[in-house]
Amino acid sequence: MAARKGAGVLELAVLGLLHEAPMHGYELRKRLNALLGMFRAFSYGSLYPCLKQLLADGMIIEDRSAEENTPLALQSRRSKIVYKLTADGKERLQQLLTEAGPAAWEDEGFGVHFAFFSHTRADVRLRILEGRRSRLEERLEGVRAALARTRERVDSYTLELQNHGLESVEREVRWLNELIGRERAEQEQQAQSAKRIDQDMPRDEGR
Repeated sequence: MAARKGAGVLELAVLGLLHEAPMHGYELRKRLNALLGMFRAFSYGSLYPCLKQLLADGMIIEDRSAEENTPLALQSRRSKIVYKLTADGKERLQQLLTEAGPAAWEDEGFGVHFAFFSHTRADVRLRILEGRRSRLEERLEGVRAALARTRERVDSYTLELQNHGLESVEREVRWLNELIGRERAEQEQQAQSAKRIDQDMPRDEGR
């Protein structure tokens, strides 16, 4: 399925959530609001066009067999439909999870990618974390330059707001440094374990 501009984040979120478990529209809306609501004002109106497109592309299917078990309070046409991931949908999800370019570093894209890091390859996780850190370091330079230019010309409240923004970015950079250090340590440990196994194999075969 060709990527559609502006749909990538929602597409990843929907496929990722359905990979965890089939869901009806009501539950999917709640989960998406919890996931995407941290990064943007999630529009419910964008969900069903996304589901319609995923259905047309064969990424998901509708399962109406659960209608009888749907609570009365949820008895609407949409809530009775359970959406499930197809084999093509799983393949598409894996494709999206390997994308580590600039789109995955932005506020919204990074948050959703990070939410599914447990399904993401270690090398991809590290590239996304490092890319995010690089993007925030660029942002820090801009904020600091703006503060230096305007410090003497703004009131105390505006200055406090700017300092708050600066501290927030600095805090996230420190958090990313910790995550990157942890990822690198885990990868190094796995590499050493694999090396030891390779070194032990000839001795085992010779016994």
